[in-house]
Amino acid sequence: MGESNKAVFLSYASQDAEAAKRICEALRQGGIEVWLDQSALRGGDAWDQRIRQQIRDCALFIPIISVNTASRHEGYFRLEWDLADERTHKISRNRPFIIPVCLDTTPNAGADVPESFQRVQWTRLPGGEAPAAFVERVSQLLSPTEGSAVPQPAPIGLASRQPSAPYSSRRPKTVALLIALVLLLVGGYVALDKLFLSKPDAPPATPIAPAKAAAPSGVPEKSIAVLPFVDMSEKKDQEYFSDGLSEELIDLLAKTQGLEVIARTSSFYFKGKQATIGEIAKTLNVANVMEGSVRKSGNTIRVTAQLIRASDGVHIWSETYDRDLKDVFKVQDEIALGVVQKLKLTLLPATPAASARTENAEAHRLYLQGRYFQVRDTSEDLAKADDCFKRALALDATYAPAWAGIATVAIRQAANGYIALPKEITVTREAASKAIELDPKNAEAHSALGFVHMMAHEWAQADAALATAREIDPTDSTVFMNSAVLARALGRDQDAIALFRQALEHDPLNLLARRYLARTLSFAGRLAEAEIEIRQVIDTNPAQPGAHYDLGRILLAKGQVDAAGAAFEAETDEGWKRLGLPLSYHAQHRTAEANAALANLLKNSVGAEFQVAEAYADLGDADRAFKWLDAAVERDVGIIWLTNDPLFKELTSDPRYAAILRKLKMQK
Repeated sequence: MGESNKAVFLSYASQDAEAAKRICEALRQGGIEVWLDQSALRGGDAWDQRIRQQIRDCALFIPIISVNTASRHEGYFRLEWDLADERTHKISRNRPFIIPVCLDTTPNAGADVPESFQRVQWTRLPGGEAPAAFVERVSQLLSPTEGSAVPQPAPIGLASRQPSAPYSSRRPKTVALLIALVLLLVGGYVALDKLFLSKPDAPPATPIAPAKAAAPSGVPEKSIAVLPFVDMSEKKDQEYFSDGLSEELIDLLAKTQGLEVIARTSSFYFKGKQATIGEIAKTLNVANVMEGSVRKSGNTIRVTAQLIRASDGVHIWSETYDRDLKDVFKVQDEIALGVVQKLKLTLLPATPAASARTENAEAHRLYLQGRYFQVRDTSEDLAKADDCFKRALALDATYAPAWAGIATVAIRQAANGYIALPKEITVTREAASKAIELDPKNAEAHSALGFVHMMAHEWAQADAALATAREIDPTDSTVFMNSAVLARALGRDQDAIALFRQALEHDPLNLLARRYLARTLSFAGRLAEAEIEIRQVIDTNPAQPGAHYDLGRILLAKGQVDAAGAAFEAETDEGWKRLGLPLSYHAQHRTAEANAALANLLKNSVGAEFQVAEAYADLGDADRAFKWLDAAVERDVGIIWLTNDPLFKELTSDPRYAAILRKLKMQK
């Protein structure tokens, strides 16, 4: 049939047959020849050869993408897609061939399609309902104006009207269809025309942007959440790399004047969860969302990034980068620059100090792998993170972020009771100091140093280090958290509450910060507010470690003994449950069970000396309470919660309490 053929080939999964028929009928009614296989039984050499020949001869190949194709790892349609993708290598880039059509809100980045499908704009036709403008545009592509070049499909992002949803497609098809049709009526033919670039022989036309949707009331217009990029690598073994790239983009964008950037904990909360872009934006109170994908193969990477306006789901900017792995920092800079230019913001500051980055691609890969393990926060994963950071430093000893990573890991290991406190102080102090020596603007290192000063009860030094960290990065939620913990340790509960709230402004789904806020509110006697905050944590994640424990403490303080007991029993983390049960049974006058629970706690007391002291104080055993407080001063990070702890209220008049405060350098 050759080059003169004007047929369109529709490729679809069997579950989407009805939608494919609707698209086919709309195109045929517009006078377009469509090849649509409707064989009830696929198979046989003759049938297979006919399909292959049609893909070789068709003028346009329309793959129909949906949640069905994304969920099917095998199917004949995948062979059709690969054949079409192979043909693109023989076709000029100025000639359109692949015209992807998506039936729902399946995201571009995670749809499991050939790379050539990602290089062009997708058309979203909910349920396969094809408006006249779509048919007219396909007709124009098949019969371009005489003497003009065929327009090339635009990069992803210029005209998609459906809200992209990287984790869900829960919007009812009827609603999605109405939205699409209304937008097509408003934008008319010009809106659909933006699916394609201007003709290469003519001056590039400026695309007509959709009417700018105002941010909902209360949502900052210049605000963004960067979702974790999708690992599109063949073996799906580069999640740590795609996560790390996303996290570094968050850090880079956070340095942009006038842009409010949601912190990593909250942006990554939605990873693997069922949520649309609109739902994510509403939860995080942002006007814009960035999503993307990373495909890594050997020493090369392909990064695709898309900036989406949450109010209407319009992709307002997108780009694909094919680079050598050693140029990953340049890619990050270019993505950040694209974002700030589209949002009309002040350009990014000067390139970070050399020590903040490394020219050694393997050192950077190991660093990203270390960060991936670090956030998992288990004993095994923290040990792996520490090993990755040290291996990165073996390749580049001047790599400041890796030194800061070692410091942060040591803090988490001590906080979780995985290593002894004295060792943590030494390791953290040395690693944080080295990071600061290499890069004085590393906020993470200053924050870690501030925390280790707290652990060493060097309060003035802790305050100074954390003040420096806040000055360097006034958006870092971890810095605000550490500053709040310092204020809490010194008994400045109102300051601590304000600082925890500031942390949550940048990181609203940081459940640890919200749990600490609830505990601080309860220590300040604001029990109703405390209960609201801790129940919000539990509503968000019922398995959040320590959340039911803190709820039990709050309910005990309110005199709701039975409800408190139920909360302690509901605690999913065994460590926190061990801490709560002695308090619960004692409040219920179940003496034998309280003693048994305390005995069980004593068997697991390493790193929990402060909580053992709390249990004895609650039981009214002052002598043992002070004995364990003495031990906690030397070995347990939790001692910083001593001041204003209601469980020690009856002991504050004891001279030994003042002696403990002197050991903590809180009193002279």
